[in-house]
Amino acid sequence: MLLGFIAIAIGVAFGVVLFVPFVAISYRRRGRLGLGRTLLWLSALIYFWAIWTYTLLPLPDPDAIRCVGAIVDPMSVVRDVQTALATSGNPLRHPALLQLVFNVLLFLPLGVFVRVLAGRGVVVALLAGLGLSLLVEMTQLTGVGGLYPCAYRFFDVGDLLTNTLGAVLGCALAFVVPRSLRGSQVSADADLARPVTRGRRALAMLCDALAYGFLSAGVGVGVQAWLQYIANDRAAVLDGSLASALSAIVPTSVFLLVILVGGRSVGDIAVQLRYTGSRLPAPLARVLRWAGGIGGLSALSLLGGLFGVASSLLILLAIVLLFTTRHGRGLPGVLSGQDLVDARTDAAARPTPRVGRAQPS
Repeated sequence: MLLGFIAIAIGVAFGVVLFVPFVAISYRRRGRLGLGRTLLWLSALIYFWAIWTYTLLPLPDPDAIRCVGAIVDPMSVVRDVQTALATSGNPLRHPALLQLVFNVLLFLPLGVFVRVLAGRGVVVALLAGLGLSLLVEMTQLTGVGGLYPCAYRFFDVGDLLTNTLGAVLGCALAFVVPRSLRGSQVSADADLARPVTRGRRALAMLCDALAYGFLSAGVGVGVQAWLQYIANDRAAVLDGSLASALSAIVPTSVFLLVILVGGRSVGDIAVQLRYTGSRLPAPLARVLRWAGGIGGLSALSLLGGLFGVASSLLILLAIVLLFTTRHGRGLPGVLSGQDLVDARTDAAARPTPRVGRAQPS
């Protein structure tokens, strides 16, 4: 149970980190962010980490391990089944048979993901299952890449066979998944404009917040690492004021630059939205949009004191205006006097939509 929770926690964490690029790719390849495919990709992330948690964890005490060899006879699987069937009682409870079934079931999801998310068939599923299983077995054979002096878990060719069989079966079973969720093709209507909804605008705001947060965290960690390992200024590391200031100034400036140059925030770009129509000069309208979004919030927070309180009130106002303004244009739209439209409103002028097979979204 604990290993499952660990896999879920790591998978969700990686999902949050990858969420903004995932949203951007989804809108460009499929024209929207579908709940079904989003959950499938999150499941794939959790599954990937589950493979490692269930096969490698918990890591044993180096002083308590027992070195083991390798089982290279592929017929060991057949003998395990024969032994289980010849044993008195219920053969389904025999450890050898349970291990075999578990190996197959563990790689069933891999085959499903190969078919559903990558749009590939049995051959790719077979190669993926064999490759991932071999990677796991080699990790065990080398004592977790040299972390231990010897292998404490068996390298078993039989596991390679049963894992690969599981991936192939999973690929076959994936035909029950609705066709709309299968494959990696670019949707024929990906370039067509769609209605601007408050939910879509809220998604853009979430992407802005995540992008700002990760950029801020990255700058803060980078500054602290520079002070620690290059400048050798331990006092500045412990003080933390420089890292704190730059982790706010840099992302705030980057967001302002992005909006001034492209006219859209990171979130707007991700969900294919743009602001249009204003009596104000374009540069001024863009600065006002920045001030009404994550940039203004971060700038107020940076000033501290009463400005920090004002930033909290600004967040509340932004949420209220999201639900009370047309198309959820919110505070940026109100300040700039602009409205929200789909960035693909001119797609009809293009000769043909993009259709074809490409990498998974």
